[in-house]
Amino acid sequence: MAPRAVRISAVDLFCGVGGLSYGLQDAGIHIAAGVDIDDACHYPYRANVRAAFDKRDVRELTVNELGDMWPAGAVRVLAGCAPCQPFSSYRRGVDTSHEAQWPLINEVRRLVDGTLPEIVTMENVPRIGRTKVFTDFVARLRKLGYHVDYESCYCPAYGVPQHRRRMVLVASLLGEIAVPKGATPPADYLTVRQVIGELGPVRHGETHPGDRLHKSRTLTMLNLERIKRSTPGGTWEEWPEDLRAPCHRKASGATFRNVYARMTWDEPSPTITTLAYNFGAGRFGHPEQNRAITLREAAMLQSFPSDYEFVTPEEPVQFAPLGRLIGNAVPPKLAAAVGAAIVEHVKAAKGSVRKVPRRRITPALR
Repeated sequence: MAPRAVRISAVDLFCGVGGLSYGLQDAGIHIAAGVDIDDACHYPYRANVRAAFDKRDVRELTVNELGDMWPAGAVRVLAGCAPCQPFSSYRRGVDTSHEAQWPLINEVRRLVDGTLPEIVTMENVPRIGRTKVFTDFVARLRKLGYHVDYESCYCPAYGVPQHRRRMVLVASLLGEIAVPKGATPPADYLTVRQVIGELGPVRHGETHPGDRLHKSRTLTMLNLERIKRSTPGGTWEEWPEDLRAPCHRKASGATFRNVYARMTWDEPSPTITTLAYNFGAGRFGHPEQNRAITLREAAMLQSFPSDYEFVTPEEPVQFAPLGRLIGNAVPPKLAAAVGAAIVEHVKAAKGSVRKVPRRRITPALR
């Protein structure tokens, strides 16, 4: 009889709507629970991942409670994708070290210290790799005996149809582990056309009758004229002077060419942010239709499936809250690649799985 496969089970801290959990699950990893303070994540997490959702501040989660989430005998994965806003390049040099989200990585460190999961993984913006809070975290993992690897990953190489880079960390007590390399060559990168080109047309300010999330924000008359004068991949420099914003006329405005702009059909999209539904917030104009991309299109360009549920049937579809949830999510296809690497790593190391010491949890570690 063939030996039974070792069960791998993950707890997803800061789980959001479930992008990371969905991808790990797609790779064959059991999801024990997701933890997030945002109640808006409860429905999409349960509806799509179908795992337990624990609404709470991670700072209040004790090591005893975390330890009880994993099933007995499983290889434990702790995913700790702390909010990336303090480290984002979009903050343009603003000192964010005083913000409450900054030390949340230390909460992951606290929970790793207390439970010693076999595998730890983290995803964040590349800039985090230059911060002391991250390098201290890596040093602590190594002191605890983890093998650690982290890399800046270019998402199109992992099947995600957008020009997005994310820092991915993997760490293991079972042996050497490496961040997976993207297997998709540049010639095969998914494009905007391949991902959203078959969706039904929608006018600005309207919702497609077959999908409430396929909804486009209303444009002002000025922005409607601007997008009509915009070409795919072009800039506001194509517009006549009377359509240009005052900031565009300043010398400093010349550096902001990727706002009020259309995407290009035959390449990946720009990075999907929390404001991807807003024509003026980036290169978020539809390549062909005179509107910004819809919430569904933003989610699909994040590599969510076209039927991923984000709100209950009774809730209204609102741009700001859903744009935030979609833009902040881990792209599921990137997560699936990380999950597949973890599964292969555990298979290769299965002889040593049972030898990992289980930390005895005491009240002092709560």
